[in-house]
Amino acid sequence: MAAYRTVAGEAAAEIVEKRSRFIARIAPVATEEEALAFIEAVRAEHRMARHNVYAYVLRGGRVRYTDDGEPAKTAGMPTLEAVQHAGLEDVAVVVTRYFGGVLLGTGGLVRAYGDATRAAIAAADVVSVSRVVDVLAEVPYRLYEPAVRAAEAAGARVQDADFGAAVALTLRVLDGCQDDLARALTEATAGAAELLPGDPFDAPF
Repeated sequence: MAAYRTVAGEAAAEIVEKRSRFIARIAPVATEEEALAFIEAVRAEHRMARHNVYAYVLRGGRVRYTDDGEPAKTAGMPTLEAVQHAGLEDVAVVVTRYFGGVLLGTGGLVRAYGDATRAAIAAADVVSVSRVVDVLAEVPYRLYEPAVRAAEAAGARVQDADFGAAVALTLRVLDGCQDDLARALTEATAGAAELLPGDPFDAPF
């Protein structure tokens, strides 16, 4: 699986343009159902707002947006384009507008919705997600430091270390690199390391 960029959790930002408030919320979503549930939750929270514009991008090229009553292509499209320009996938954005009494014009709306979305992205923790495997490696205490150095040199990251009768290391590595990790640990510990790989899954890496 190719790595992709998304957000680690929900984030929000607000801008004000000619007394109109634009509140942007962004969240990670894995499915269209999750995206729609997030959108409905924000709508419910801001049911008194004039507009709740949204856009979402899912892996596989699935995208959707709405102007929610704003002039065509002045709200949902700039929101979507801000997400795509940031290279994000599996995310949904809702930009809530509380009208301030002053018309912004089409150019002003495009700018405001785009700026609000970019501000929410800037407030979020953007992460790269890859297909990874956690490998449990049990090594004697005396070989703990050489094992860690060898694992990190092979591209693995130490997720946990449990110091019991021996040291139980949880090492995270990109899927497909398990054999390289095994060879590195075998060499560093002269075969003393016992390895138990888990199943692949998606995680920030």
